Amino acid sequence: MTETNAIAAIGATPHWLPHALDPATDLVSLLRMEEEDYRRASFLDQRVVAPGSEIRALPWGEAAAGVPAGARRDVQYIFHLGNVGSTLVSRLLGELELVFALREPLLLRSFYDRLGPLAGPSAWPAEESSARLDTLIALLSRTFRPGQRALVKATSFTSEIGWRLVPPGSSALFLFASPQAYIENILAGENSLRTLEMLGPSRLERLRGRCPGLTFDSERSSAARKAALAWACEMTSLEQSAARLPPGAAAWLDFDRFLANPITHFLALARHFGHPVEADAARAICEGPLMSRYSKALEHEYSPELRRQVLAESRWLHEPEIRDSLGWLNALARSYPAVAQAIRRTRQEA
Repeated sequence: MTETNAIAAIGATPHWLPHALDPATDLVSLLRMEEEDYRRASFLDQRVVAPGSEIRALPWGEAAAGVPAGARRDVQYIFHLGNVGSTLVSRLLGELELVFALREPLLLRSFYDRLGPLAGPSAWPAEESSARLDTLIALLSRTFRPGQRALVKATSFTSEIGWRLVPPGSSALFLFASPQAYIENILAGENSLRTLEMLGPSRLERLRGRCPGLTFDSERSSAARKAALAWACEMTSLEQSAARLPPGAAAWLDFDRFLANPITHFLALARHFGHPVEADAARAICEGPLMSRYSKALEHEYSPELRRQVLAESRWLHEPEIRDSLGWLNALARSYPAVAQAIRRTRQEA
């Protein structure tokens, strides 16, 4: 397909995924995708590019010109803390015929880099930001069939701009875990610990935007305290975005409560996103094979019972550090209302 044909098609079909935006050239790469490719993909980032993938590059302005003025702008979202089952929830909802599920489009990270709290001098001017966001929302709203509706599971830190991503009249889920469950889960996985270290500096800077004067000695802090800081950063980010959405647009869900009663919560989520289903259909989805697989790599088993065992073992192995980190988090809440509200949320939803 020529670039001209790609421009003509981009506004009408998700066959061309706007994959990545080069900040130096403002070229957007378009990746050819079939519906089954989206269904299989855990992440729409560099990992979705395979040998032989068909890719085109266009200036952003040309890609935006391919979006009709009357294009749909009704994408919905799942925002989350990270490591709280968002991929599973996305996959389960994606089993509904009218849900077109997209998981972690890389393009959202490019927008976060230019619109987020750490953008600095690279931030787009206000008028340009509005125009680009309008194009982004239209591109993410495309579906393969008219009756479908797009549901994007965002990368965790993009919740900082979540309130700007949700179009009027649309909805979002804010998925979280209690501080203790989150910390236990992070301490249980080598990959989670590596991510914790990698994102630590930016999370501290982001959290300081809501907790002015916050001090944190990363060199001397345990992994459990770093996980507590990560929870505080991402949870206050969710709270900040949800508070800026219209009443009724945001739904909150504790992932461990979901696992304790998945059918009831799945029915509620489907209603929230405008896809009411019969209880039997919800049961078939929630008792199907997805619930016993690791959602980021379906070839591996990972059931709710195994998750409970993993958290219990982590709790036993790291009990003193976890207790210390929860105490630190509660002390933080006494000084900063944003953290206090985040902790209240976990108790309200329980």
